[in-house]
Formats: sequence, C-alpha cells, structure tokens
Amino acid sequence: MNKAVTARVSHKKYAKQMKAMVLKKVVSLTENNSPLTLVEVPIPRPKPNEVLIKISVCGVCHTELDEIEGRISPIELPIIPGHQVVGTIAATVAGSSKFKIDDRVGVAWIFSACGDCKFCSKGEENLCDQFLATGLNRNGGYAEFMTADEKYVYPIPDFFSDAEAAPLLCAGAIGYRSLKLGQLKDGDRLGLTGFGASAHLVLKMAKHLYPNSRIYVFARAEKERRFAKSLGAHWAGDISDRCPQKLDCIIDTTPVWKPIVEALSNLEKGGRMIINAIRKEDYDKEYLQLLSYKEHVWMEKEIKSVANITAADVNEFLALAARAAIKPEFEIYALEEANRALTELKTKNIRGAKVLKMEL
Repeated sequence: MNKAVTARVSHKKYAKQMKAMVLKKVVSLTENNSPLTLVEVPIPRPKPNEVLIKISVCGVCHTELDEIEGRISPIELPIIPGHQVVGTIAATVAGSSKFKIDDRVGVAWIFSACGDCKFCSKGEENLCDQFLATGLNRNGGYAEFMTADEKYVYPIPDFFSDAEAAPLLCAGAIGYRSLKLGQLKDGDRLGLTGFGASAHLVLKMAKHLYPNSRIYVFARAEKERRFAKSLGAHWAGDISDRCPQKLDCIIDTTPVWKPIVEALSNLEKGGRMIINAIRKEDYDKEYLQLLSYKEHVWMEKEIKSVANITAADVNEFLALAARAAIKPEFEIYALEEANRALTELKTKNIRGAKVLKMEL
C-alpha cells in the first residue's frame, strides 16, 4: 500500500485488525447451525485498480447457503461470504480515479471478469469463463472491511439508506435481469414462484414497469401469500395450485425443483419460464421424473436460466429503483448473528431480506 493510502487509514484511526465471519469448511446446515466462525484478521490492502471499503451492512443471500452446503464450486476456503455490500471508500491506490475517500458504494455478486472474451466484449461478463464471484472466489462482505475492483463497485443513490440498498445489489439486480430475460410487455401476465428477498422486489419493479400487467404469486407459506397480496399481487396461491389464468412469463426464485414442474403447468403456450437460481437443491429432484413433455414443455414454451449479473444490471437497477422508489422489506442482524440469519433463511423464516449490520 502506498504512503498516501497508509496515511488515510491511520487518519481514520482504523485498527490493523477487523472482525469477520469466516467459512472454513463445507457443512450441512441441518447438522451444524453455526457454520461461520467469528475471527479477527488483518484489514486487507487494495491492489492496483482496487479500493478498500469500510463496510456498513451486508445482505444475506440464499447463495450463501449453497456455498456453505457445497452446491457451488470452486469455492476458496477459508472464505468471508457476502455479496450485497454497502459501505464507504476507506482507501484508494495511486492512479485510481473512479471514487474518492468517503464515497458511499456497493459491491455485488460479480467481483471481476476477464474483460477480453467474446462475452465481456458484448457486456455479458456474467458468462465469462473467468468470472469471479464476491464471497465465493474472493472475500466478501461479512466483515468490517473488504477490497474490490473499482470497475465492479457502484455508487449508491442517496435515496436509499445503507440497509435498504444492500438487498438491491443482488436480490434486486438479479430480479431485474430475470425480468429482462422474460421479455414481458405491459399487459402480460407474470407469475412468481417463491416470495422471498428477490421475488418481492421483482413484484415491485414489475408493477412500476408494467402497470397494466397482473402478477400471480405461488408460495408455500400463507404468510408469504399474504405479504404478496399486501404488495399488490392480483392472486396468491400454494406452489401446487393451478392459476386462474395461464401466464405469459413465470420467474422462479426457489432453491428446489417442485415449483419448476408445477409452474410449467401454469405457463401459457409460447410463454417463458425464467429460473432465477445459481443452484438447485437435490432433496426433491424426484419431481423431475414427473416432467411431461406434452404437459410442461410442448407448444413452444421456453425455459431459460439466469447466470450471475453484469455491471450494467446493477447500475441500471439501482437507477430504476431510485426513480420508482423501490425499497425492500428487511430485517437487521448484528454481524455476529450471521449464523442465526442463515439458519432462519434455511428454515424459510423470512419476510423480505436479511441484512447484517457491522455496528448496531
């Protein structure tokens, strides 16, 4: 770290060590409800083109469950999870010009990409073979500080508090990408399977972008269905229910297979099924055996997955969310309560998003 950076950190009176919640090994959350360990580690130093961020909050995402339980690889262990990060610039490296000290910024799932391949050249760095993920391949936001490539650091609109902004960086941005892939037109009927951190933001942005469309929600828990209706869903039913009308697009935000099979029966001919998940759990994979080509796939139905997000997705969605006053529902936890937040997420004890706050 150059002298200017060292002086700035010293001036801010930051200690040399920081608190972090670390995943040291892959475990089953069913057998171990404390997979992360609270440790003190050195504050990282930014490399060229990187910034040091003093973290205020970090959202908790279902992808962290996939990391902990080994459904995503390769994972760098030990790792500090977390990819919905909001904080302020604490230090920069000489030659860095995108941000200045104390700027409020966010970091999302994309940590970096090669920048040169055919996908990156088209702004599709989410498909890059060298895509690196925050909190999976590089240390993330379950800590007091982190470093990040300034290319993938985003200014946070003043409209949002830190805690409001954190879920927008993944749950919101990935939901925005799902809507783009769904190619909806105003007046089309939209279905949402599952109703957690991402889906409730999709509902809010869909109501803004497509004011004449009706939104139908499929959720396992009655409290999630009530929540959906309170946000303006036209109809809400169980995962297995048949919708009153066939749907032009369905976005699945669940971690399992049953909702996919059930939702395809509710999809209109020529409709699009968008699967918004990094990985699917296998405990209900027997439902795939019920998949019928004639009932579920025929008549030019389309099935498309969402792979990561791009920098453009994050920037575009943050601007949209500020214009449309889209704010998430969320619960606050202390950093030390990360294991409790993850366990509650695993057991579906959710309403909106969960956010870790470094200083309560």
